[in-house]
Amino acid sequence: MSEGDVERERRGFAARVALLFAALSVIIGTSLPYLPVWLDWAGLGASEIAVVTAAPLLVRIVVTPLIAFAADRAGDHRRFLIGLSWACLAGLLALALSRGFWPILAWTLIFSLAWTTIMPLTETVAMSGVKAAGLDYGRMRLWGSLSFIASSLAGGWIVERLGAVSAIWLVVAGAALTAAAAHGVPQPMGLAARGAGTARRLSLAEATGLLGSRTFLTFLAAAGLAQAAHAVFYTFGTLHWRDLGLSTGWSGTLWAISIVAEVALFAWSAAVVRRIGPVELIVLGSGAAVVRWLAMGLDPPLVLLVPLQLLHALTFGATHIGAIHFIGRAVPETRAGTAQALYASVTGGIAMGGAMLLAGPLYAAYAGRAYWAMAVIAAFALIASLALLRAGPRALQITGDSR
Repeated sequence: MSEGDVERERRGFAARVALLFAALSVIIGTSLPYLPVWLDWAGLGASEIAVVTAAPLLVRIVVTPLIAFAADRAGDHRRFLIGLSWACLAGLLALALSRGFWPILAWTLIFSLAWTTIMPLTETVAMSGVKAAGLDYGRMRLWGSLSFIASSLAGGWIVERLGAVSAIWLVVAGAALTAAAAHGVPQPMGLAARGAGTARRLSLAEATGLLGSRTFLTFLAAAGLAQAAHAVFYTFGTLHWRDLGLSTGWSGTLWAISIVAEVALFAWSAAVVRRIGPVELIVLGSGAAVVRWLAMGLDPPLVLLVPLQLLHALTFGATHIGAIHFIGRAVPETRAGTAQALYASVTGGIAMGGAMLLAGPLYAAYAGRAYWAMAVIAAFALIASLALLRAGPRALQITGDSR
């Protein structure tokens, strides 16, 4: 294969992964800000909204790692991504036609379990390109962030003009785009090069062995708690801004501002990781989260909300980039999907699900002061990340491999 062919293959691989990130982020960019608005329109109270939002995150603790383990074992991530994307679309269509707490909860579980499992498998495919072909993870992932900006801005404009009922159909549109993009996603580069049939099949003991490492568990606590501290913002941020007098359009703009900052970090993430390091980025993100949520609990005016939203580049972006690169450096490729799923399950399952269940009654009782509880969670993340930093080089030997 000539150098030109190799370069075209690299660019094609990166473009197809970026497209899937972009499609997935339409779901995220419409569901995070506006699905709670639709749930409120459907008649659910604050506690019920918190349960509907948190329950899928708790169930995925078991489901997501099992699906990822099956994909790792089969060596066919593409087939799993296609099946999950269509399950996501079917669940959302049923959800859009549902009314009442229990039907809404049931279909939200199906939709959420599908699409939240797509993300760690996509991360696995992306990181295979980083390791095998020197691709820039951040340059692929930033297209998801740009898609989030566009969908959240467009979503705010549409919901403001068509009403809360339109919010669910925006998420359905994102799922349809995801199903289309999944058909073009490539296999992970390493697996594609070896051939799935020639790779040794991953055993359950090897997959679960990750949970026997103190360093890996410390990593899960640090990254998971830092991301879980976003629970009040993700669940009630738009509703709270509305209660403070901000329009839906301004809410969409504030969401977009946070992702612009995130995109800037992703665009230069390769250089940032080289200069700072994965664990150091998690420390930085945790510390910024303490500051951000303490300030948000004071119900700041719009002029201060803008810089606080810019901190999203650290509270989410730095933490996520640090976590993805930590896994990429520390975990063998045969277990990469399982490790990504464990990270996603702890971050978006145990930690985020628990924090969202806490967020419901806290927000109902204290409104914006509920952000202070998130600052406490972020403080525990900071402690765990500092412990991980002190582990030094041992942090890159969590599986017993010298990597």
